Amino acid sequence: MATLNIRNIPDDLYGRLRRCARESNRSVSEVVVSALERELDRLEWQEHLARQPKTDLGIDAATLIAEERRRRDLELGGPDRPETPA
Repeated sequence: MATLNIRNIPDDLYGRLRRCARESNRSVSEVVVSALERELDRLEWQEHLARQPKTDLGIDAATLIAEERRRRDLELGGPDRPETPA
């Protein structure tokens, strides 16, 4: 296993790392390795998504979501439900 030394860590960042380690009953090293893994996973996923071809649905996502919410509200008796005679 490799060793990584990091210099010039701001005091407030190191304090946050120590607090996180203490609260999760882990070492500062374990917290740092976990944070690095999460960040690298996130960056790799963004790169993966950026390589995917764009899909044009012919309508923007916000409109699709709004339409689906209206349909759901109608089914569940939400605010857009037509009034029924009493």
